[in-house]
Amino acid sequence: MPSETPPAMPSNGGERRLHPLSWLFVLLAQLREFALPLIVLLLAGRGGDRWELLGAVGALALALVAVVQYFSYRFRIAGDELVIRSGIFQRNLRHIPFRRIHNVTLHQNVLHRVFGVAEVRLESAGGVKPEAQMRVLSLADAKALEDMVRARTAAAEALGEAAPAGTPLLVLPPSELLRLGLVSNRGMVVLAAVFGAFAQSGSRAFGNLITGFGEALFGWASARHLDWLGWLLGGISLFLAFVLLLRALSMVLAVVQFHGFELRDDGQRLSVEAGLLTRVRAHAPRHRIQAWTIRESLLHRWLHRQSLRVDTANVEATQQPRTLRELAPIATPAAIAVLLARLLPGAHWPELPWRALHPRAWRRMLVPPMLLTAALAAALMLRYGAIGLLALLSLPWWWLRARRMAAFAGYALTDSVIAVRGGWLGRHWRLAEIAKLQALWLSQSPFDRRHGMASVWLDTAGASPMQPPLRIRYLPLAQARELLE
Repeated sequence: MPSETPPAMPSNGGERRLHPLSWLFVLLAQLREFALPLIVLLLAGRGGDRWELLGAVGALALALVAVVQYFSYRFRIAGDELVIRSGIFQRNLRHIPFRRIHNVTLHQNVLHRVFGVAEVRLESAGGVKPEAQMRVLSLADAKALEDMVRARTAAAEALGEAAPAGTPLLVLPPSELLRLGLVSNRGMVVLAAVFGAFAQSGSRAFGNLITGFGEALFGWASARHLDWLGWLLGGISLFLAFVLLLRALSMVLAVVQFHGFELRDDGQRLSVEAGLLTRVRAHAPRHRIQAWTIRESLLHRWLHRQSLRVDTANVEATQQPRTLRELAPIATPAAIAVLLARLLPGAHWPELPWRALHPRAWRRMLVPPMLLTAALAAALMLRYGAIGLLALLSLPWWWLRARRMAAFAGYALTDSVIAVRGGWLGRHWRLAEIAKLQALWLSQSPFDRRHGMASVWLDTAGASPMQPPLRIRYLPLAQARELLE
């Protein structure tokens, strides 16, 4: 960990501005959300609308705001804090102690690299917004500020014995990135985003394209007088081609996002650096990590891989893609075990004393899908007759699913860590240190009381809504109360 401040960043007194081109990056960031609708409107031939003239006036106003922000934004280092001054008509003065900053992120896309600049974000625990977002600094100032914050935060927090600075923990070669793309659904996310953007733009070009493709496809099939088997094989072939296309897109996106991925142990902090076009370097103190999530989909198991994510004590971390969250986007189970043995030794992963749920937990898991299937079958029967009862053929699947999920689900408790597992085809394990639990409670629904069951809920700071909850359901009541105590 650097112990000296580079000369590009004065340690006291002198104020500094953002980079002279910062106004350009602020403007581009503000215009980004309007770019796609404007392009669609121009391609659709609707460029003469007076509303677009108003949009141009708005873009000019945004440009003026970006220039004003550059001339009004100042920052300086004063002792153990960062002082930021901004605004012209409404002036703001912020004092940010280094001890409040727990994550420093450097963001560089292709344009940043061309001009030798970087965007810096300073985040604190529990902040809905970053403590400071500097668009943009020269690369020398950005790295100097990053080193200074890391060094002074480490001195203020003094967490005892630390690992050697800069120790690499995980490096992902291109072959692992291709596997990551194969098991992820990033292609579907991008496709959905593009579809949503075209839908919001009001243009019919995308709909006309889909309609034209469908008409051409059905016309080609009708001209060849395909029977039902031909239609079935054709549909399966199209579906497989669509899946292969999405997987290929996911693999490309995984390489672009995680190229050069490296997880390092910088003593009291973990740092991750990755990205092909946009290079991101994020840091987070180890003691700010609140929960750990291991995921394993069916494709993960076939490839003998897992993924490891963390929740940090920062509200914005659940909404900000540049925050350190993915410690291991993909890795072998042995590599995950090595990481947890180093970073969370109290878990004793994977040798945990797992305990099962209530013997009748599978019945509770079976009831909701069974009732929904029965309601769906009744609705289909009223609409289409007896053929609607075919929906009941899914009941054996729901029974098998409930039995498998109940057999795998469970929890483990050590002297310092609580762990919960669940799923079936797609599995997950969630771990948290007991000392970092923010709240815990026991709940019973009327069905729970009837079957002598209860659920234990656990909560940590910065819990992501996209991760499985720390919740243990369908425990025997006595066992749930013992666990709560």
